Amino acid sequence: MSRHRIGFWYRFAAFLVKPPLLLLFKRDWRGMEHIPAEGGFITVVNHNSYLDPLSYAHFQYNTGRVPRFLAKDSLFKGGFVGAVMRGTGQIPVYRESVDAAHAFRAAVEAIDKGECVAFYPEGTLTRDPELWPMEGKTGAARVALLTKAPVIPVAQWGAHEAVPPYAKEKRVRLFPRKTLKVLVGPPLDLSRYYDREPTAELLREVTDVIMDAITGLLVELRGEPAPARRYDRRRALAADRRAARDAAEPGGEENGAAGRGTAAGGTAVEGEKA
Repeated sequence: MSRHRIGFWYRFAAFLVKPPLLLLFKRDWRGMEHIPAEGGFITVVNHNSYLDPLSYAHFQYNTGRVPRFLAKDSLFKGGFVGAVMRGTGQIPVYRESVDAAHAFRAAVEAIDKGECVAFYPEGTLTRDPELWPMEGKTGAARVALLTKAPVIPVAQWGAHEAVPPYAKEKRVRLFPRKTLKVLVGPPLDLSRYYDREPTAELLREVTDVIMDAITGLLVELRGEPAPARRYDRRRALAADRRAARDAAEPGGEENGAAGRGTAAGGTAVEGEKA
């Protein structure tokens, strides 16, 4: 999308958001040349802070190709935030609803019209203890195979230092100034998956390719190796449930202690999957 087609609402949002971001944060932006100048495309981005959608949107706004995010439908309901979400053309996601597929249809339509759609493949803030990308959901892979549009991997880091994810209390740490880092990689080559039956196995394979690319970029940003395996939230929750069940069974403390060990071990192993 060219700069002159950004529209009133996006310009208005930028007017409100960019000044405090410029004032409060330093920037380390790399790989902007990989954002396509023309045509529809997909970006796939890691998510580790409630702040990072704003910091990433700031980065991409400066490329002239504004993103349309998939966001939970509650953000679109009334008020100023809802007006901005609707006005900027963001895409509502209706979770656990018969309308859940609407987001994917809207994403495909936007890409076909030459727009950028930004996916957070993890579907939520990462639960990995060290904030590495966890197992991704298959929505981005599905849309990528339907549209055959360029898929651009993006890693970001630093927003969590100002706004930590899942903090037990509301903590915002703006000083000293943090650096918001964004690194964009070249388009992924997914051509070998085109024109194949989009089975669950194929979608999982494509999703793994996407998550591997994001993680590789984050390794470069963080300057440290990623764990060998990605965190799988479902397996970690299952381990916790088993631990709770074992603790509740007759046998007392011994079972409870064993259960706690299983839960801790399960979570630690899954933490190595990032």
